[in-house]
Amino acid sequence: MNAIEFALKKQLLVLDAAAQRETLAYHAAGLTPLFDVADQVNTGVRWVGRHPEVVAGILALLLVVRPGVRRFAWRWGRRGFLAWRLWRSGNHWLNQPTHP
Repeated sequence: MNAIEFALKKQLLVLDAAAQRETLAYHAAGLTPLFDVADQVNTGVRWVGRHPEVVAGILALLLVVRPGVRRFAWRWGRRGFLAWRLWRSGNHWLNQPTHP
């Protein structure tokens, strides 16, 4: 193939990719609300990650004001701690180098 044939083939591939993107966008239009919700959740999680003191303050306020929240927080705190420990040990196990 010469340079002109390569350029034509490249142009055809670019046009085909553009048509595929348009088709995918058309078929995925019904999923747009789900993507919007996922974006909002992602934004909220990032905000909580940047402002952990606000979350801790709200939790402390709830622990003082509502006694039933104490049992709930203790139960889920234990579960969260165990999940965190499991994640850490699993992550350590996965990152070990393999032996030949």
